[in-house]
Amino acid sequence: MTSSAASRPARDRLLTAAGELFYESGIAATGVDAVLRRARVSAATMYAHFAGKDDLVAAYLHQRLEVWQQSWDEVLAGRTDPVDRLLSVFDAVAAFRAQEGARRGCGFLAAASELPPDHPGQRWLQADSRLLTDRLRHLAVAAGLRDPAEVAATLLLLYDGALARSARQATTPELGRGDPVEHARRVAAGWLAARDQETPAGT
Repeated sequence: MTSSAASRPARDRLLTAAGELFYESGIAATGVDAVLRRARVSAATMYAHFAGKDDLVAAYLHQRLEVWQQSWDEVLAGRTDPVDRLLSVFDAVAAFRAQEGARRGCGFLAAASELPPDHPGQRWLQADSRLLTDRLRHLAVAAGLRDPAEVAATLLLLYDGALARSARQATTPELGRGDPVEHARRVAAGWLAARDQETPAGT
């Protein structure tokens, strides 16, 4: 840790260290002592800010969600075409990965596989799901597409699949080096174009 990093507030250092370690090694595999060592704070300092590891995990997920939403907001701000705005979810992943890294795929999917149903971090996993579902549905409405809920569900299926595949590629090189998120975007664009040309039943 550099001297400038060490001068940051203890809570910020704890969140940075926790975020790095939880993402690199997994939440269950990361003990509080490892976070304390990387953050260079005492246990007493940590417990002055967080009730325990579960509280720290929840704060990490909350912060990650805020950064993800900001990345998506920034991508959306530069788009005017309604379909491009709908597909921006895939482009936002690229922007987020450039900022945060993507060594183990999606941090939310990884956390979802580790946290029990009653964990306080579930609040932020659910918030991420709501953000994706609600925003995609609203963008589908704005694009004038029929059955916006179906559009949102299909794009989410491609999105989740691409992120899961990215995580597997990170640990299994023989799966290939193509970017699953770029592939999912192309598939989504093709599906939307074909769907737009279909004649709705009953017309």
